[in-house]
Amino acid sequence: MKTNKKLFLSFLLIVLSFPFLSAQYGYGNGYGNGYGYGGYGRQRNTIPQVQETPKEPEKLTAAQIVDQEMPSITEKLGLNPFEEAVLSTTLKKYLQERIELQILELPADKMRESYEKITLKQDEELKAGLPADKYEAFVELQKSGFKKVKEKKKKRKNKSKT
Repeated sequence: MKTNKKLFLSFLLIVLSFPFLSAQYGYGNGYGNGYGYGGYGRQRNTIPQVQETPKEPEKLTAAQIVDQEMPSITEKLGLNPFEEAVLSTTLKKYLQERIELQILELPADKMRESYEKITLKQDEELKAGLPADKYEAFVELQKSGFKKVKEKKKKRKNKSKT
């Protein structure tokens, strides 16, 4: 009888200690493997997540585009307030015409011709409104894409060994 009692008590001790041991070693509360039922691991939501569509950036007007670029152009060219006003109004006017052309969506050859005409008109107006040196600097700035005025680098002569 004593062995039956010992056997029963040891079995009871093992069965009753299992939840404590499983909780101690990260197996949840005894149900499943701990990843879905015990609160451990990644929780999954049954509600589908709606992804927000990214908003299209607002299209800027000609005036806004020119106003953004004018401080850097003024700084690079060293324009006085009058020259800055002349350049700003001219750029706004012809940039607006270019935007209107894009909206029309003309065939490529007509679009190219129209852009060339606009560029010629803009150049004539800028030549008349700006001093020659500032106009040339602006043309150079346009060619470089308004990124950086190319400074002329002095060529170094290689010394020949004699």
